[in-house]
Amino acid sequence: MNAQPLVLFVDDDPKAGDLMLRFSESASFSCKVFQEPALALAEFKQHGADLVVSDLRMPGMSGTDLLQAIRTINDNVPFIIITGYANIDDAIEALRLGANDFIKKPFDMDELQVLIDKTLGHRALLEENRLLKRQLSDERQRFGMVGHAAAIESIYHTIEKIADIRCNVIIEGESGTGKELVARAIHYQSQSAEQPFVVIDCGALTENLLESELFGHEKGAFTGAHKAKQGLLPAASGGTVFLDEIGNISDAMQIKLLRVIQEQQLTPVGGLEPINIDVRFIVATNRNLEELILKGKFRADLYHRLNVVNITMPPLRERHEDIPLLVQHFVDHYAQHYHRDVTGFDAESMQLLLEHDWPGNVRELQNLVERHVALADGPLMHLETITSLRGENHIDSDLPTLAELEQRYIQKVLDRFNQSREKTAETLGVNKSTLWRKLQSYKNKTPNEE
Repeated sequence: MNAQPLVLFVDDDPKAGDLMLRFSESASFSCKVFQEPALALAEFKQHGADLVVSDLRMPGMSGTDLLQAIRTINDNVPFIIITGYANIDDAIEALRLGANDFIKKPFDMDELQVLIDKTLGHRALLEENRLLKRQLSDERQRFGMVGHAAAIESIYHTIEKIADIRCNVIIEGESGTGKELVARAIHYQSQSAEQPFVVIDCGALTENLLESELFGHEKGAFTGAHKAKQGLLPAASGGTVFLDEIGNISDAMQIKLLRVIQEQQLTPVGGLEPINIDVRFIVATNRNLEELILKGKFRADLYHRLNVVNITMPPLRERHEDIPLLVQHFVDHYAQHYHRDVTGFDAESMQLLLEHDWPGNVRELQNLVERHVALADGPLMHLETITSLRGENHIDSDLPTLAELEQRYIQKVLDRFNQSREKTAETLGVNKSTLWRKLQSYKNKTPNEE
């Protein structure tokens, strides 16, 4: 097997073949040269290739004939046609028959190198996407998600139905249930899988910063805008934007976002000319948007524009039958990551895992498995008990107010993670800036910030 991509170069001019061979010695690909297309076809039938570059006009078999013959063997291998200025119409016909590109004579070898690199790069991207789709369709890890509970199977079915229709989607569910995994699965199963998938945490940014990040800004649009910046929405055009914590954006930002979603057009901050985009919007929230609408905190028109399809992620306590699969998935992953010879938990520990109600959902389970694998002394791990953050040390035994209960809970999670704000925010399902503001309101400084 070649360490470098293999290019078959076909041209009845021996000088062109000699030049190509000499050039390929220092190029990013290896090369086999043929003056007779029939010999090149025989080589391809027997050994294949990563790319075929062929002259258009040759005696006996034309480049178009060779293209059609190769397409009957392999419909995916890239094919570049070499043509003279007088034969552009023939080159266009070759593109219609399945050629990927063409180059006009006379050309220099650097120009051909650029075209070959671009074509091979595109082929590698397609192959990577095919591998990703196969991985996401694995029996245990379908769409990058693990589980066969009825609620999860229903989500798999929805993903398959909507992946290619580019409708907007709202994904609801508690923190730690895997909402971003669903968004990624929808994108990477779609025909736009090669296009950008952009994740934006709406709760982590102020209103002005969120607008600038989404829409971009012109130079001098505000203090500190020393140069123009492209927004994430234009950068994602052709692909998918995943807006996490959509329930946290302001009313003014909701109005601007609604207009962009409806018109697929935006104007950068400080700009005058609108920019057209082509973006699919998938949003997620751990809050009840319908309740927020009733309270006047979320716009009904934006909700209905986004809510073409609604997916609700089930909490882990409602899919206990998936816990063994999830545990083994995380054990295998972290055993490889931490280079531990670990196979799983013993039967008694598995029973504890099955009986726990998992208030932090899959994320809590993942953290527990990671911690035990990292500290494992042998292949079979034992779990003494599972500390439930929801009721640990009876934090709610004196009937505190919701605000007091929240403060105690946050402090308990901080203590559990040795005052790490990063891990605490991740476990709580909030961003670090939100956690910092809450800690400031409690007048409680955390010494060991990560």
